[in-house]
Amino acid sequence: MPPRLKSVGIREDVRFGEGVTVVEPVNLYGCAIGDESFIGPFVEIQSGASVGRRCRIQSHAFICDLVTIGDDCFISHGAMFVNDTFAGGGPARGDTSKWKSTTIGNHVSIGTNATVMPVKICDHVVVGAGSVVTRDITEPGLYAGNPARKLR
Repeated sequence: MPPRLKSVGIREDVRFGEGVTVVEPVNLYGCAIGDESFIGPFVEIQSGASVGRRCRIQSHAFICDLVTIGDDCFISHGAMFVNDTFAGGGPARGDTSKWKSTTIGNHVSIGTNATVMPVKICDHVVVGAGSVVTRDITEPGLYAGNPARKLR
């Protein structure tokens, strides 16, 4: 039996602000992208996610449902956001009531290959490359490690 094929692209239900740049191929659906933002190639932004104004989302980033990114943010290559914490010992398997949200403030930079669990990150934060953010970040500063901790 042949596989069921789905195509990547930009669905009609994406809400774009003014002056947005998108470098294909991308997979964008049901999301909102703010004015003057940049979306690099091989990015997926899922339904229900929103990206603020003047943001830069670099290649291979994954922004899942329930993620809100503020203005003037930088999401580096390969950064991943998670909404399913496997709280029941495995994936929610379509039970979206088990998913949790992530809120990223303004002027936040997320480093290459960082993983962001469902958390809140305040304004003016830098998350180092390869870090895993497992708890809310409530003070501006530089955070790195697994789990991410404030360095300065």
